[in-house]
Amino acid sequence: MNIARRLGQLCFGLLLAASAAVQAQAVADKPPARVMLLGLFHFDNPGLDAVKYTPRDVMQPAEQAYLQGLSERLARFAPTKVLLEYPAKSDALINQRYADHLAGRFELRRNEIYQIGFRVAKLAGLARVHGFDAQTPGEMALWGYLPQAPEAGRKMMAVVAAESQRQNDMHRTLSLKDILLQSNAPEEDRRNKGFYMVLNDVAAAQGLFHGADASADWWRRNLRMYALIQTHAQPGERVLVIAGSGHTAILRDLLNVDAARIAEDVAPFF
Repeated sequence: MNIARRLGQLCFGLLLAASAAVQAQAVADKPPARVMLLGLFHFDNPGLDAVKYTPRDVMQPAEQAYLQGLSERLARFAPTKVLLEYPAKSDALINQRYADHLAGRFELRRNEIYQIGFRVAKLAGLARVHGFDAQTPGEMALWGYLPQAPEAGRKMMAVVAAESQRQNDMHRTLSLKDILLQSNAPEEDRRNKGFYMVLNDVAAAQGLFHGADASADWWRRNLRMYALIQTHAQPGERVLVIAGSGHTAILRDLLNVDAARIAEDVAPFF
């Protein structure tokens, strides 16, 4: 009985090993995942960020027509998954709304999750959407320290004021297409990342590094978000990722150095 049991265990182990080898070969036979990043402004901007501006009203007829056309073009990328900027705790709610949308019971709201994400997922024939936001507690020491660094505070306020004016001018004068094109351009990515350099050296001379820690926390959040992209973007998948351009500026850097995945340019789809 002991020999028979051991033979049975050996056979079972060999079967498991063979199955794992077959699965590994199946994965190896699939092409690398292709990932497309779409960076944008938040369509229903609540005005909670330091930079204040009035976003273009995407619910107007011309903007709605453009968003429908954009969604149809993005669907030609044939995504197997659509990743949207919402946390895991909201997944059940968002996917219930998506199911209701498929059934004709949910009217698309202003948020880009619905205006682009739901539209593309529906056109692509997807059963669900996926969230990939991974917020971190945040580095609060910087804001408590800023009163001790008035020059840095004044510099930050000047940058915020200039960026607020730039965003207001852009949303007042450019078409939605041109705003989205600009939001995904290399110079906009540099601007988004450079924003965090303004206060990066705060308290460094004192060995406290509050500015650098705050910058690192933003990169940490985006590294977490990219980890979720990696989880979804397995061999053979075609993944459309939709998020604020402050995120995609960093996510694009990570994607470009990820040897296991191929970056798809979103610009031709605008």
